[in-house]
Parts: sequence; structure tokens; C-alpha cells
Amino acid sequence: MTMEDVIKAFRCREPEKRIPVLRLELDYELALLHEAMVNNDPHRVKQCKDRLKDLRQEMLMLEAL
Repeated sequence: MTMEDVIKAFRCREPEKRIPVLRLELDYELALLHEAMVNNDPHRVKQCKDRLKDLRQEMLMLEAL
């Protein structure tokens, strides 16, 4: 998460519209993570975890606004 991302989040005028979309993205990424774990694909697992970390940080910023 860069300072530019933080500024972008604060400038977002409608975080209440982004949060439901973000929750769907989190659910989808969790499903992909599950699939990667079942298929024993460590590269894909790492990609999913990295994406989930980014989504989590964005969610925390939006909920704090």
C-alpha cells in the first residue's frame, strides 16, 4: 500500500459503494485460494495471499473513513 493509495482512498467520495464490491472480491479471492490449496499449487497460493493482503488493507482503510 503506497501513500498514493491512501490519498486515493481518502478522496473516494463513496466508500459505502466500494465496500460491497470489495467484499465480493474478497470472497472470490478466497475461493481461488481454496482451489489453489486443493490443487497443491504453491505459486497460486502465494498470489492469492498477496492479493488478499492488499484487499484487506483497502477494506480497513475504507471502514476507517
